[in-house]
Amino acid sequence: MFDKPKLNAKTLRRQVQEKYRDVALSPGNKFHFHTGRYLADRLGYSGLGIENWPDLAVESFAGVANPFSLRQLTPGENVVDAGSGAGFDSFVAATMVGESGKVIGIDMTDEMLEKSSRAAAALAFDHVEFRQGLLEEMPVEAQWADVVLSNGVVNLCSDKLSVLKEVLRVLRPGGYFQFADIANSKPVPQAALDNIDLWTA
Repeated sequence: MFDKPKLNAKTLRRQVQEKYRDVALSPGNKFHFHTGRYLADRLGYSGLGIENWPDLAVESFAGVANPFSLRQLTPGENVVDAGSGAGFDSFVAATMVGESGKVIGIDMTDEMLEKSSRAAAALAFDHVEFRQGLLEEMPVEAQWADVVLSNGVVNLCSDKLSVLKEVLRVLRPGGYFQFADIANSKPVPQAALDNIDLWTA
């Protein structure tokens, strides 16, 4: 089903952490991708109240599309944001599910987790929690989530099959996986799969 790269998963994770540590700490820097409010507007997040949010909650957003365009969340739903970064999509989810719902964001980068927790406090989102973890081993109980969100993160994982198995494990029967990611319709040469620098370029 998936070609398995020969690269070292720990090395890949370390490079991804280094890249997104910079996005958390220095969001105004130039990256090979867009970030922040400009990106959120470009991806169709306008009209969700984010214009009133502090920069802390928006400036490190680095998604690739808008998973909420697939389906609006409903009040009371439990949501897992797989690869939550600085928390932007978690906060959008929190506004949709309300205080009767719950959002758990999962990320592996300390600086992103620290920033997302500070932003949640600034927004007074007591029903949002951030946990450190990998998408291949999500720290969430089985069948807890009504919805799993992910925005531009699965492509950064070397073992995508394990990620998808975890998504199925944490989703309740009939739950929704709403994700946005980078896709390629053509076969990727093995040499490219094995080149760790191309994964975070």
